[in-house]
Amino acid sequence: MRPRKRFGQHFLEAAWVTKVIDSRFTRPTTTRFSRSDPAAARLPVPWRHARAVSSPWRSIAISPACWSSRQLSNVRVIQADFLDVDLAEALRDEPKPIRVAGNLPYNVSSPILFTLLGAADEGRVFSDATLMLQKEVADRLVAKPGRKEYGVLAIQVALTADVEQLLTLPPGAFRPPPKVTSAVVRLRFRPPAVDVGDPRVFERIVRGIFLQRRKTVANALRSVADALGRAAAELA
Repeated sequence: MRPRKRFGQHFLEAAWVTKVIDSRFTRPTTTRFSRSDPAAARLPVPWRHARAVSSPWRSIAISPACWSSRQLSNVRVIQADFLDVDLAEALRDEPKPIRVAGNLPYNVSSPILFTLLGAADEGRVFSDATLMLQKEVADRLVAKPGRKEYGVLAIQVALTADVEQLLTLPPGAFRPPPKVTSAVVRLRFRPPAVDVGDPRVFERIVRGIFLQRRKTVANALRSVADALGRAAAELA
């Protein structure tokens, strides 16, 4: 298969396919919800039932005969944009919790991340997600306070998930080589670490602070406070 530039396709070299798959399936569970990838052919026994979401244009490169083969007969492909899928309906009859594995389109990785966080239901629906991302995003996910990468993404994700970086993939791991380095991360979903009240207000406060880092906390929160009809000092 030839990668299509207009679709932003980059195929993993065979040696790296094995490394990525092995990094995903280190812990068994009952089921899996995945985007379409070669991992489906190597699912350990506890993972034998898979649900794959793949954008219609991505499925062009996948032979229908491949999905109907005995080796992949355990996989059901949902041809749709992940962000348009009703997850509650798609997973209604699946035993919970479910594990997620996927190679995220780098241009929409953040919206997909937050969709998974919102649907995880504190680990009751999704237990964990192992995802390939641009390394810059992965570094922001695992960043600790005091690091330049630490910001809104790290705080929002850390509220309901523990994150670890499993694997780094250089551009040469793909054909053709992309202009960025990639990484595989795992998120383990759980109840919130602290009670932040209204999550939407919390997110606005965090964004307000990090978008204006050079200001005092009170000044950084002034626009957020005004929108909420509160005094900045109360939020600070």
